[in-house]
Amino acid sequence: MRCLLIGAVLLIPVPLTAQNLTIGYGGAITSADPHYYNAVPNQAVARHVFESLIERSPTAQPQPGLAESWQRISETVWEFKLRDGVHWHDGAPFVAEDVAATYARVPNVPNSPSSLAGYLRMVNRVEVVDAHTLRVHTNGFYPNLPNDLPGICIVPRRIAETATTEDFNAGRTMIGTGPYRFVSYVPKDSVVFERNDAYWGERQPWQRVTIREIPNAATRTAALLSGDVDMIDQVPSADLERLGQDQRIRLNRIQGLRLLYLQPDFSRSGEVPSVTDNDGKPLARNPFLDLRVRRALSMAIDRNALERRVMEGVGQATMQWMPEGTYGYVADLQAQPADADGARRLLAEAGFPNGFRVTLSTPNDRYPNDSKLAQAVAQMWTRVGVRTQVDTLPWSTFVPRVNRQEFAIHLLGWGSTTGEGTNFLTNVVNTFSTERRTGIANAGRYSNDALDALTRRLSSEQDEARRLSMVQEATRMAIDDVAVIPLQRIINYWATRHALRYTARMDEMTQAMGVRPAE
Repeated sequence: MRCLLIGAVLLIPVPLTAQNLTIGYGGAITSADPHYYNAVPNQAVARHVFESLIERSPTAQPQPGLAESWQRISETVWEFKLRDGVHWHDGAPFVAEDVAATYARVPNVPNSPSSLAGYLRMVNRVEVVDAHTLRVHTNGFYPNLPNDLPGICIVPRRIAETATTEDFNAGRTMIGTGPYRFVSYVPKDSVVFERNDAYWGERQPWQRVTIREIPNAATRTAALLSGDVDMIDQVPSADLERLGQDQRIRLNRIQGLRLLYLQPDFSRSGEVPSVTDNDGKPLARNPFLDLRVRRALSMAIDRNALERRVMEGVGQATMQWMPEGTYGYVADLQAQPADADGARRLLAEAGFPNGFRVTLSTPNDRYPNDSKLAQAVAQMWTRVGVRTQVDTLPWSTFVPRVNRQEFAIHLLGWGSTTGEGTNFLTNVVNTFSTERRTGIANAGRYSNDALDALTRRLSSEQDEARRLSMVQEATRMAIDDVAVIPLQRIINYWATRHALRYTARMDEMTQAMGVRPAE
């Protein structure tokens, strides 16, 4: 038993239930289908039930999963040896045909707002050698495959071939090989799991796991302090100092892989929604197609001030998507001081000496301080003559609209969960193409033929030093052309009861599998 003291109020004792774990998620869980949406909350939930051929370590390194080993046996073929003795939750054996059927399903999930097909973009075909041997044929030499495959959860063949997203949401097809069994999913409320006592791997300490959606930051902190939950993610920046000094609470921190960025609309050459002159008349041409305008908007932003005054310890000013020490980081591509005068000069050169008006759209419940960040950027743009109004929306409303290109310019985040720089290139700034499975998250529809061609070349480059140089070159090209406007790279925090520890993850996934008693 323990007593909680908040302010001067002594609360009733709260029992510690060693077999049960309750986690408060800040992000929305929009589906139980592991292939529906490439969003961290969805994927984190799915991985309690499902597993991948290759898993990712907390520092985003590939490690054995359902495949106990893999090797490249030719320039275009990788061979995987699957674990023997693994069973689905209904008792059926896990076999290679399950993997082949899963990889066939992923690119064809209807109405996916952000497909996971990008992880399979270089896969030509899957060859089943025997029940526990699989060969993946790629379109050319592709050394990055072991970094991509952790993104795909494996489901049984019989489910992969017939199941709909609604089947997963209703729980009918939530049959995995993972450490937990599915119990229930209530949209916008909670997901419940029970321990899989027949799991092939390490036995989990928690008999029952409940994940609660708590999008409001203050409510999330209050739930932890009151004992309603045992752990929260997306620790509010305003509460970091207080929680860090509270002896009942343990903070768990790691540099993240997520970039918060802005992207304007590139899909129109004429009028753009919510872009007008100073009198409210729509502009006849899209100002964002002018590189000078994009550079002016980027120059007007004081990223260091955003880090200090808005992010309050959960963000880092940046001009690129990868953190220092990771593959693709560019050492001399650093956040520069804001240049308001330079921004005004560029706007004038582009034909906007008096600026224009625009609406910046942002989610208000998805990323740390997302709407606050947008409000601060709007003030900086207004000072250089781009009078900016902010439209804040809940994530569930924001996602379908941003994917229909309804916004003039928007704030989004992308986590390079592969731990290297090509993930962002392929999914966010390469040209949107369902055929090539590129630009899956390119909501602004930016397109640059030279950047696309460079990304294709580096994907199959066999010389490792040359390949790294090409990744860095592509990063520079995207930033120089202002394909996106980088703002902040997220620092990931979790807060737990002091009796618990969480193994912090660079990919920001919040999973019961990483929670252990502190002793």
